[in-house]
Amino acid sequence: MQEYTTITSKFQVHIPVSIRKAVGLKKHGRAIIRAEKKKIVIEPLKSDFLSLAGKYKVKNPIPVEKIRDHIDYSDGKR
Repeated sequence: MQEYTTITSKFQVHIPVSIRKAVGLKKHGRAIIRAEKKKIVIEPLKSDFLSLAGKYKVKNPIPVEKIRDHIDYSDGKR
């Protein structure tokens, strides 16, 4: 697959929709880009710890001021 794009003066590149779909890039996703034998290779980042941000909700949040009340100190380690 081949598409044409423009490189800006700040070296920013728009990746055409057909290419994004072909390699599996999603909106605002992260990607790995590397040069191999004078070619640029783009791959979506499969597992990124930061991609989990906001995905899970806490049912019973503990106020920061009371966090020490919820720590079990029974093993004698502090």
